[in-house]
Amino acid sequence: MLKEILAVTGKPGLFRLVSRGNNMLIIESLEDGKRMPTYARDKIVSLADISMFTMSDDKPLNEVLISLKEKQNGEPVSFDIKKADNDTLRSFFAEVLPDFDRDRVYPSDIRKLLIWYNILIKAGITDFTIEEETESVAVADDKKEEKHAAPTNKQVRTQKSAATSVKTGVGAKRG
Repeated sequence: MLKEILAVTGKPGLFRLVSRGNNMLIIESLEDGKRMPTYARDKIVSLADISMFTMSDDKPLNEVLISLKEKQNGEPVSFDIKKADNDTLRSFFAEVLPDFDRDRVYPSDIRKLLIWYNILIKAGITDFTIEEETESVAVADDKKEEKHAAPTNKQVRTQKSAATSVKTGVGAKRG
């Protein structure tokens, strides 16, 4: 489910991928349901591609969201996230992810994560697991047979649009 949820740089909130068009994606806001196009110039990242810095290995965002959901018993975060001071945010987040890297995960990253969590919960998205695509194996086998064939225009456009996705906030790095 998190593969279809997108963050767009410069636009507040989270968006669901609705459709793909020529050189654009159609997205829908999880907060108000408004649909809008995004283009190749927009920096878009799927929540499934984000991870949080920890002292050992980086933790995928879906695992952090699962821990947060367990801590909150599936309810939204109750305190005012925007007005919370940095120490409150860090101590709260330490309960969710005890080994987070305090030097590389900023309070603004924690604030953004908590806001995203509240948006997801209010939108009814509570399954934070990332499903593996079983079709990708079949597609990969077909591509092995067609490796000498030239790519179609649709494949070229898809590859170009996939290449435009880049890393964004949340003390994150692409996974």
